Amino acid sequence: MKHDALLNHAGALLAAILSRASAADKAMERHFRDHRELGSRDRGEIAETVYACLRTLALLRYLGGEKAPASALVALHLLSQGWSARALEQAGYRERDEQFNVRSLTEKLRNLDAATVPLAVKANMPEWLVQRLVTQLGEEETLELAAALNRPATLDLRVNTLKADRETVQARLAAEGQALEPTPYSPLGLRRPDRAPLFKTAGFRAGLFEIQDEGSQLLGLLLEPKRREMVVDFCAGAGGKTLELGALMANSGTLYAFDIAAKRLEKLKPRLARAGLDNVRAVVIAHERDERVRRLAGKADRVLVDAPCSGTGTVRRNPDIKWRPLDLDAITATQRTILQASATLVKPGGRLVYATCSLLQEENEAIVSEFLTGHREFTLLPVNEVLTRRHIPLTMDGDMLRLYPHRHGTDGFFAAVLERRKDGI
Repeated sequence: MKHDALLNHAGALLAAILSRASAADKAMERHFRDHRELGSRDRGEIAETVYACLRTLALLRYLGGEKAPASALVALHLLSQGWSARALEQAGYRERDEQFNVRSLTEKLRNLDAATVPLAVKANMPEWLVQRLVTQLGEEETLELAAALNRPATLDLRVNTLKADRETVQARLAAEGQALEPTPYSPLGLRRPDRAPLFKTAGFRAGLFEIQDEGSQLLGLLLEPKRREMVVDFCAGAGGKTLELGALMANSGTLYAFDIAAKRLEKLKPRLARAGLDNVRAVVIAHERDERVRRLAGKADRVLVDAPCSGTGTVRRNPDIKWRPLDLDAITATQRTILQASATLVKPGGRLVYATCSLLQEENEAIVSEFLTGHREFTLLPVNEVLTRRHIPLTMDGDMLRLYPHRHGTDGFFAAVLERRKDGI
């Protein structure tokens, strides 16, 4: 696309996202809906530029200053990618402030001294997040993790075993010109390193697969739902894991999909039809103590709690998440409440999997530890026992699942497998 169009659209989009008016994906949807003259290739180039700016925002602001306008941040990024000062001027870059004119930005980039760059800038993450990760992992591994989080994610899909096996889906997609390889851990997954229009394939329309990160797939496998059981997906959202659980149950038994957002559950309906699932009951609840939840007390064989969280493990896909304001105390309070409420549904001898897509111990191990202290009727099942039984070639150092992009090639996920004693005590 023309340089001036890229510069203008990327600058406007980045400004909208940094104003925190909406999430990056929603802002892009709205922007591209308002500019239908842009072709798919142009939209892709603009989106790629904006996401790259979000991934490296700490460095761009370090160079340009905290008050640098979005246009200057985009300009700095383009200069770092090989654009010349002349190309930038020809594209119409006209910031009047001397701090942000083309000459000033070029000099700042040229004079960057990597040795003096602060750790948070090297990691391209906010200071508060870097401090917590260093405490958990140490400085060296934090930088490795940050580098992985700041790279685009792979494209993973989960095969719908109600309709086909992995080898068949892989061959069908290859015949349509889409080459994918089996994921290393999930027996249900296929992967390619870059984006591809898989939604347009005949295989997708036939319900042979859904897009789902490999780490997310492992959460459903840890629950180990069986045929004819009663299973609850307590925070179902748009239902990605619900679809996986339904397939693992062979479309038998009863699978409840609870969520407080009716719009999210509405999106599940066409996906259920495409997947060939009719054992799912989608239920909109007002809160975790809703009467529709309480009716199932002590009746569920399995409960999955993919709790609302900071989302810090999904930065590869949502780089704007790390720059959003975060009330961690409020988030962890909600997690405690949801875990306690969902635990009441589990029958004696049943299982609950508590999971997040967070990297932070406060949302993960700390929540589980506190819960177990106050609920002696539950015990922690070592996750390696389940992984071994499911023939998943993955070994954790401790008793809970911890997935990291730099170690495992997945998004960042946490999970703890909790079982209620058969005597219920």
